[in-house]
Amino acid sequence: MRGFIFALVLFFPIFGISQPVRITGTALGAEGKSVRVFVTKDFITFLEEEVAKTRIDSAGQFSLSVDITNTVSASLSIDFHRVEMFLEPGKSYKLDIAPMNYNSTIEVNPFIQSENLQVDFRNEDPEELNALIQQFSILHSNFLLKHFNDLYRDRNIALLDTFRFEIVSSFVSTHNNYFAVYVKYKMASLEQVAKAFSPAQLAKRYFSDPPVLYENAEYMNFFNQYFTKYMIATSRSLKFIDYATILKGQSSYEALMKALEADTLLKKQQLRELVMLKGLKEIYYLPGYNQENILALIKTVASQSKYPATRLIAENISKVLTYLKTGTPAPEFTLQDRNRKTVTLSSLKGKPVLLSFWTTYCQGCLSEMEAMKSLYAKYGNRMNFVSICADREFMKMLFFIDLKKDFTWTFLHIGDQLELLKEYDVKSYPLFVLIDGSGNIYSYPADFPGKGLEASIEKLLNP
Repeated sequence: MRGFIFALVLFFPIFGISQPVRITGTALGAEGKSVRVFVTKDFITFLEEEVAKTRIDSAGQFSLSVDITNTVSASLSIDFHRVEMFLEPGKSYKLDIAPMNYNSTIEVNPFIQSENLQVDFRNEDPEELNALIQQFSILHSNFLLKHFNDLYRDRNIALLDTFRFEIVSSFVSTHNNYFAVYVKYKMASLEQVAKAFSPAQLAKRYFSDPPVLYENAEYMNFFNQYFTKYMIATSRSLKFIDYATILKGQSSYEALMKALEADTLLKKQQLRELVMLKGLKEIYYLPGYNQENILALIKTVASQSKYPATRLIAENISKVLTYLKTGTPAPEFTLQDRNRKTVTLSSLKGKPVLLSFWTTYCQGCLSEMEAMKSLYAKYGNRMNFVSICADREFMKMLFFIDLKKDFTWTFLHIGDQLELLKEYDVKSYPLFVLIDGSGNIYSYPADFPGKGLEASIEKLLNP
């Protein structure tokens, strides 16, 4: 029984034809708010792309449409509240989102306050992927809860055979290829816990012989689990390679790919490239490695790999490693000022920008804005000062700046653009960012006005 998996795995090909997906639903309590759909671009960086957005009407109803070519991992969000789901080409989804208070008067960091949306998927399709995975997850969780010690400590492999038989019996009539692969690699994780096979046997069974399944969430979850720190620690064949020296060479891609061939599990070029990219992402922040050399190699893969999905992952890794770094474009915004007039970051190009994120309930924000007055008086004619208020209510910001008559620079309100906080990675308040006249990051995060910011402004204005 140990070698048995769903016989239908890989027998049902996924065709790359774009098909529409329709999502409708109700979200009582969220009337007037925006609902967004994000798709995971890859499972190495977990970067997301917004693919649909609409406003929930006064009756709490919404409707969205997305075109996709294959099954994708997605999330639907209202403010910072989310539900994870899978979308299959050509399918329709009807969602009932449980009522909740989206307008709590308690002001806290939305990253902390976010909750999982409680969603009922209204469908009558027994092959619907979300329902299948939910059913399997319950069985899997109950099995782990009951038998984890038996697997991890006692290595009771017979339990895996029993559980595998239960899964096959429960889904005997299922013909969803994505789900079959999902279950296969979820079972592989259990085999790893129980040490049912040696690491080399696991790699051969699940990576070396089968194709690389970039788009299956559980294949990539097991890939990440198995190959974490593989290049520098796990693989006996690779951990003594002098990567720093290889990365200095002009032909570092060819040299590193050849060096990785020392591991017999990585003979397949497609898998080897993917393991290389994961390893480069991991060593990027380790001491002793030149980050520019690593980025150059990753960009080589992004432009030269013969596998489109690998090129995409390399491109995304490059974006992640350089995000909000000096010289990269600052995320755009379109927000309203105190007079309800629209202000965009792009409209401020030509002069540098001192951007800050703050709230009226943040004591540190208020003291730093007091310190910012002198900077505005000194540099306000040479650069733009913009403070974005993250309070829920526009009137709170307006009431505050009406009291502070000497705060005369530009104040904007976040409104329903809460994703901007994510784009600027705002984890605490205040946050200051210096942006040059071309709209690129100069300093992130910048020093506080009361703790060295003026020196950075001088360097920016007088290079």
